[in-house]
Amino acid sequence: MTLQTLPTNSGPLRCLFFGTAPLACPSLAALVQNSAFIVLGVVTQPDRPQGRQLKLRPSPVKELAIRCGLPVWQPEKCRDPHFIDTVRSAKPDVIVVAAYGQILPPALLEIPTYGCVNVHASLLPRHRGAAPIQWALLEGDQKTGVTIMLMDAGLDTGPILSQGETPILDSDDALTLHDRLAEMGALLLVQTLPEYVAGRIKPRPQPAEGATHARKITKEDGRIQWQQPAVSIWRRVRALVPWPGTYTYTSATPKPLLLKVWRANVSPEVSGPPGTVLVVGRDGILVACGADGLCITELQIEGGRRMSAAEFIAGRRLWPGQVLGP
Repeated sequence: MTLQTLPTNSGPLRCLFFGTAPLACPSLAALVQNSAFIVLGVVTQPDRPQGRQLKLRPSPVKELAIRCGLPVWQPEKCRDPHFIDTVRSAKPDVIVVAAYGQILPPALLEIPTYGCVNVHASLLPRHRGAAPIQWALLEGDQKTGVTIMLMDAGLDTGPILSQGETPILDSDDALTLHDRLAEMGALLLVQTLPEYVAGRIKPRPQPAEGATHARKITKEDGRIQWQQPAVSIWRRVRALVPWPGTYTYTSATPKPLLLKVWRANVSPEVSGPPGTVLVVGRDGILVACGADGLCITELQIEGGRRMSAAEFIAGRRLWPGQVLGP
């Protein structure tokens, strides 16, 4: 497909927005609030059952779209021919995609005059895929960022339009990093789009080296393997909040109880059999790991509430010498 250049006097850019998760909300809001763009409508995933009662809930993007008075489409599959005809009839100049949750088929990619532009929460080509924020933390990356890219038929393989980066702080977890990258992506998007369609930004291919795949996170990823170094477990605690969270098991009768770890720190130069509780104190619960120790400062027992170590030990549900896991 040959992309065209938008004349400077042609008026606002007509956008169709595809998004589902909270990461996409700041980008949609930025487009709506900027007079350089007209948002024709929003495409999001169908309402899904959530909570204990499994009531149907709209996506965060749908809720925002309704507040903004925008039309909403919720195809079960975006490759549905009828839906593709609907998009074609809308005649968007550009499709903007952010945390939508489905891969767009070639028939959709070919519709907009200026292509489909994706807001991706990593410094591509590193961490292509569904969970770039989590894997940046799991891998111990020192920095991450946002990429505005022109989509192609591959998984996050299209040419780069712009990037912005941010350091990953020791105090960061998946929630703080998510919120920072969401805001960065929104700002970079509205800065990049006019420059791109005016021809002042040329798409550049992603480098072949450095590509990694950030696969979808599963519940099993949250299970703590105490044989790992404490620093790896600490990264996992930060990467997997709020879901699935990191967890282990404590011995109890008639069955082991799940213990969820919300916050922790690395205690260097600590040794002991992995998974063994070494110290139970108000400042934390120290557990031996494959290397060094993990000091748990905030945790939650199965059926209980989230609490500090000081609150938790008042119930005396852990003691030195107890072994956690697997």
